[in-house]
Amino acid sequence: MKIQIINGPNLNLLGKREPGIYGSNTFETCLEQLRQRYPGVQIDYYQSNVEGELINKMQEVGFTYDGIVLNAGAYTHTSIALHDCIRAITTPVIEVHISNVHKREDFRHHSWLSSACLGVICGFGMDSYRLAVDHLVNPV
Repeated sequence: MKIQIINGPNLNLLGKREPGIYGSNTFETCLEQLRQRYPGVQIDYYQSNVEGELINKMQEVGFTYDGIVLNAGAYTHTSIALHDCIRAITTPVIEVHISNVHKREDFRHHSWLSSACLGVICGFGMDSYRLAVDHLVNPV
């Protein structure tokens, strides 16, 4: 089984960026924990601050991988292009957010991606990624 985790803009700053919202752990720590928890699963990671690069990565893996875990960051609330990409590929995509976006600024309450995704997980900190991977590995 192969799962691609894709993080969008500013998520390369996890551990430094607003720790009150995003916590103090780096994503590398989270990734290592996921790989230890799911040793039989190939978990690949990609991060970019550029919308087109996120689309390129999803198109690259979106017909051969078993799942994509996508935290598109702020692009969640602005990108119809990411929405269209998710609809165009065959690999299921789970949208994740570290914070509960519905308890934050109003502009974060709408996602252009949710309707194209298999599901949405938000508000569980870095554990949101584990919940997404767990569903892909053990679907209900």
